[in-house]
This record gives sequence, C-alpha cells and structure tokens, in this order.
Amino acid sequence: MNIRSCVTPRAWFATLGSAAVAGALLSVTLTGEQAAPQNSGARPASPASVPAASAPGAKPAAAAPARPPAPAYKASRTPDGQPDLQGFWTNATLTPLQRPANVTTEYVTREDFEKRVAQRAAADDEQTTPGTTADVHYDFSQFGLDKTQSTIAENYRTSLIVDPPDGRIPPQTPEAQQRIAAAAAARKAQGATYDRVQNISLGSRCIVSGGAGPPLMDAGYNANYQIIQAPNTVMILTEMIHDARIIPLDARPAPPSGYRGWMGASRGRWDGETLLVETTNFNGRFPFQNSSDQLKVSERITRTSKAQIGYRFTVEDPATWTRPWTAEEILQITEGPIFEHACHEGNYGIANTLAGVRLEEKRQADEAAKKGAK
Repeated sequence: MNIRSCVTPRAWFATLGSAAVAGALLSVTLTGEQAAPQNSGARPASPASVPAASAPGAKPAAAAPARPPAPAYKASRTPDGQPDLQGFWTNATLTPLQRPANVTTEYVTREDFEKRVAQRAAADDEQTTPGTTADVHYDFSQFGLDKTQSTIAENYRTSLIVDPPDGRIPPQTPEAQQRIAAAAAARKAQGATYDRVQNISLGSRCIVSGGAGPPLMDAGYNANYQIIQAPNTVMILTEMIHDARIIPLDARPAPPSGYRGWMGASRGRWDGETLLVETTNFNGRFPFQNSSDQLKVSERITRTSKAQIGYRFTVEDPATWTRPWTAEEILQITEGPIFEHACHEGNYGIANTLAGVRLEEKRQADEAAKKGAK
C-alpha cells in the first residue's frame, strides 16, 4: 500500500503557494512492506495496470507467470510475544466520517486529493477577521495545531464509513428520534450556552474529548495517541485532555450493567496479528453520533507496517440505528513524546467567559434601568 505522509512546518508553508504545498505534502513516500489491508484507504489499481484487449487476428500473448501474493505484514513482538503496537500515532485525516451527499464514488483521484490538501492548507494559512469570535481565540498555527502542520496519512476514500456501502450512517430508529428531540428541548429549556456552566460543552469543561473514544476519531487537532503494552493490558493515551483507556486482556468479564463510564469499559484479546476490543457500559452522557448508553463498539487494531496501524470499528446500538455500521481509519506513526494536555490546570476560559457574560448582563440591566428612570 503506497501511503504518503509528511510533517509540514508552518514556516515552510509561508514560502510556498497552495499548489506547491499540495505537491510537497505528497512528496514523501513511506516504504510499504505490507500488502494493502482489506478495505484500506489506498487508491484502487489504475486501469492502466489492466492489459488491453488483443487486436483482431493477433496471437494471444503468452500468459505471464502468476506472482505469489505479497506476504501479510507481521509485526515485531513485545517481550511477552504480543504483536507490537507501541509508539506514537495520529489519526488526523481529511476524509470525512460520512460520504458527502453529492458524492457517489468510493474513492477520489490523486489529483482531487491534492486539491483538497491545497485548499485546506490555504484555509489554515488565512488570518481571522478582526472582531470575530475566531479572532479572539488563540491562533492555531502559532502553536502548530493546524491540521496541515501535522502528519496526515494519504487516504483516497470519500468516507471513513465502509459499511453501509453508501458511506452513510444508517437511519435512526423512532426511539432515537424521540430521545434526541427530548434532549434538544431540555437543553433549550436550560437557557443560553453561558447562562450556567452546565450548558457549556463537555470538551470546553475539560471533562472528555471526542478523540478519546471509543471509537478513536480525529479530534480536529492534537489527534495523537500513545500505545503502551504490558502482558495483560494495553493502554491507549489520548493527547486531548490526556485520557488513558485501559484495556485488560485477561479474559475478565465486562462489569455489571450498573457501572457506566465516559469511555465505557473495554475488554480485549488477541486474534493472531489483530487486537480485538469490545467496549460497552457507556454512560450515554457523551454520545457518539447521538448514540444511547446501549452503544457497543468493536475495534480491530492491526499493525500493517512499521509506520501504520489499520483501525477498523463497528458500532451497534439498536436503540439508535436500524443496523450496525463500520468505519476504517489509518493510524500513522508520528513523533513523540505526548506532553500532558493539562486542560483543567490552564482552563481559565470557563470562569472568565461566565464572568464576562454576567458583566454584560449587568451592563444591559443598568442601561435599561436608566432608560426607565427618564
């Protein structure tokens, strides 16, 4: 599988145009020891690789000897004999979870991918409009947080979802539609976002981030992970809010249904080269794509080369979707270490924002009182 990636320093972008950036992003080719995994994001074979039909009357060409299939990649082993998944990885991607409604193909061409990279690089390089909310937020590029400043695996798929074949999340059940509508009404009744701290998003409150999963999803920035293995445990550390997921491998059962966690409870086992992980017991308060607390996530994690891990997950939730669905991602090797996110320790934004809103409310009340006194 010919997967390309590179790290793109911001200072380098400043010297290049968008078209040059796109070419540069694709210029570093990782040596691929492995065969392409099933349903991988690699580009499908070019039509040019298919022999053309013989001209009329021509003698058929002698059949070329069949090439043996490329051997599947076999990862190195940890001291206790497990396939070695350890290291620093990123799932940063330009491929959306769902296939856009106006797209009917499973893959894009390399030219289209280059165009997408160039457009994203140009957008990352744009300055914010003075006086807007984005303008008063910290500059992502200043801290190396723009996606095009990070390692990105080249993925030609038009969606991460591979099943259903249309690349879309299946329809919601009537029960899910009612539950989601009720939750939206309850949020509206609680007032505006900054009326009280409970209305602010969980990520802004440093409780849990979307990158932690499961399933593991691109967090938007800081989409980095560290995997550490012990004889009976695998740990996946997420950079965003530094959540650490502990996956026991000792055949212990899932906890009782009364236990519920933000990241659920994971149980794993090895099947040859693949780590199989099943996670249940979610608390439902941080729903993945509007899931319920009945969500079950099944992950398949396979080292496919020195530089990549194939990551495939299936989600099941009969209280939310009419059928299970499956997606695939690429975990690309990246540089470590991962420094502590320290979200709570540096999170002055919540208190300052709430204080600012209260001051604005007081100012408006004072002005209204003055007008009423006239």
